[in-house]
Amino acid sequence: MTEITVAALQLAFSADIDANIAKVSEAVRDAHARGAQVILPPELFEGEYFCRVEDEALFANAAPVGEHKAVLAMQALAEALKVHIPTSFFELDGPHHYNSLAMIGPDGEIQGVYRKSHIPDGPGYEEKFYFRPGNTGFKVWDGPVANGHRTTLGVGVCWDQWYPETARAMMLMGAEVLFYPTAIGSEPHDTSLDTARLWRRAMVGHAVSNVVPVIAANRVGCEHGQTFYGTSFITDERGDILAELDREEEGVIVATLDLDRVRRHRAAFGFFRDRRPELYGRLVQDI
Repeated sequence: MTEITVAALQLAFSADIDANIAKVSEAVRDAHARGAQVILPPELFEGEYFCRVEDEALFANAAPVGEHKAVLAMQALAEALKVHIPTSFFELDGPHHYNSLAMIGPDGEIQGVYRKSHIPDGPGYEEKFYFRPGNTGFKVWDGPVANGHRTTLGVGVCWDQWYPETARAMMLMGAEVLFYPTAIGSEPHDTSLDTARLWRRAMVGHAVSNVVPVIAANRVGCEHGQTFYGTSFITDERGDILAELDREEEGVIVATLDLDRVRRHRAAFGFFRDRRPELYGRLVQDI
């Protein structure tokens, strides 16, 4: 049986990067103690979600992947615990700034960097002010070895999670599990709009239409009037929720996935057998 155990962390964060790293590190250790091999913290856990405002002083918080405090801390922790930690961070690369993710393996090495492809822009989520659209393309990564099989992990970042193209692209690249670190909550322009159920449905839809488990990690808490709604979850390949957290609690959820069963179910549904790529040209036409 090819099984891997995965975890999602749901936490509240402050402006203190060292305190945030310590909180994530404690949660990672908890997940590891419960058997997790791939542990997903929320998006940009280094601090408060700063994209609610446009403030040029905040560009000073970005750092290159090899120098960023959050990345360095997760490298040391991943090596000590022998786990995979997809680590979201504010990246500086020359004159450019990205919303990036370093995939850290159990040897503490960075397998590579993914730069968020889809960048939102709206009240409370003004990311286009800070982040250049990613130039890495979608990526998949080597995951844990299970029953002699090297698993393959796909990771998107927050706004990427709304796009079926992101999920399908990673699946076509060989992903067997999809992960989405997130920072999402209230909508300042419309206090009656609660996107929590939409957010979950979008990713559960990816699970069903690709026959793949999905793991989503969000933050909680109120930051300067913006409330993050948590509801982090792990779903199996049929969209059934295996583990979840509520809108306020901090915590760790863990689930074990049977990838042999997932592969059988994916083959039986025939979604990839019955694809018609020759009909999909309109999807890549920017008109």
